[in-house]
Amino acid sequence: MARISTHILDIAKGAPAAGITVELHAAGQLIRACKTNADGRTDAPLLIGDRIPAGAYELIFHVEDYLQADPPFFDRITIRFAVSDEEANYHVPLLLAPHGYSTYRGS
Repeated sequence: MARISTHILDIAKGAPAAGITVELHAAGQLIRACKTNADGRTDAPLLIGDRIPAGAYELIFHVEDYLQADPPFFDRITIRFAVSDEEANYHVPLLLAPHGYSTYRGS
């Protein structure tokens, strides 16, 4: 099964980031929205199937409430990535801090 998944780690606290809304978009359409659980993960993959259509996808992480910065530095973080292998898994983690973030293609 091919899938798109994510998780969020708060690298400032050294802990998973719970309660953050994550949206998956493709071709300008919202595919799925959900919140991260206590482990910083979504309860299920954002997209799963025998094949995932090739193309551009966006993950939008709504981090403003979680970071609770005044004034906020980030309100949303958008990660745009391309699916080229329709049968592969695409795990896109977010490593989050109040004034920076990082991401990579995980396994």
